[in-house]
Amino acid sequence: MKAEIVEGWPKDNKIRIILSDTNAAQVNSLRRAIMADVPKMAITKVRFEQGVTQDNQGEVIESVNVLPDEVLAHRLSMIPIPTFLEEFVFPEDDPNNENLPEDQWGSPLSQIIYHLSIRGPNPDSEDVHKTVYAGDLNVLGETKLQIKEEHAKIPLTILSKGQYLELYAYATLGRGKDHAKWCPAAAVTFQPRQKAVLDKPKKANTLFNLNLTSNSGRTIDSKLFKNKECTDVNAVLDLERALHQVGPGTGRDADFDNAILLEDIDGEYIFSFESDGALSPEEIFNRACTELVSRFEKITGEIDSALA
Repeated sequence: MKAEIVEGWPKDNKIRIILSDTNAAQVNSLRRAIMADVPKMAITKVRFEQGVTQDNQGEVIESVNVLPDEVLAHRLSMIPIPTFLEEFVFPEDDPNNENLPEDQWGSPLSQIIYHLSIRGPNPDSEDVHKTVYAGDLNVLGETKLQIKEEHAKIPLTILSKGQYLELYAYATLGRGKDHAKWCPAAAVTFQPRQKAVLDKPKKANTLFNLNLTSNSGRTIDSKLFKNKECTDVNAVLDLERALHQVGPGTGRDADFDNAILLEDIDGEYIFSFESDGALSPEEIFNRACTELVSRFEKITGEIDSALA
């Protein structure tokens, strides 16, 4: 299998890759590895501070909010946590956890701790409530582990006057096969790579005369073709979407008469996904490849041992 990032990608956390010299089964194995096997950090345990306290102005505030603790804990678990795979180990592989019960596991080698302490609006405030965001979490450690700016406005809950929220959240490494919170990517898809063939240039004007443009600003016209073929990945995908404007039910299909044909390119696929931001899309892809290689080496070793 060969891999090549499509020109113009990644875009933010999205990536598009050409996979060649392969088949659907191999590509699907890569898709499953991304969703199930690539590790990332996620909050796995939350300790809520309970009780009633009094501020320096004598106001009594209580540690309650509109959500049950388990719902808030679930929201916390789905926040993308900055992940540095070379700097952390799984809790079960942490030598500091050896001979300790699981509920006592936790060291800087396998765990990140976040603290949140926030209260609702002041008594004299015009605001009825205050929204608590992911960015209100403060990491107890290196600043690079702080929740990223792009995720800071993820809402968690709201607090009314007289309420406060204080908690400690603990993040560890895990894999998507154990829980969705550890899945590093979404919309992991693939499709056969195609080329567009301009079979009937005159009839193709039925589409070109619509003056369509793609989301990227590309004009859908005959200039996309060279020698009556278009192989550019991004352009072909734009054309594929544009063809819905001249397909069945549009009233234009008879005039268009399948003037542009899409043909599969043997052994090539377009692979795409979006990172949640905990890891870069390039790192997710490379790590998935590493996970697959490790798995097949293990299987090969077991077969060799069995046949020895």
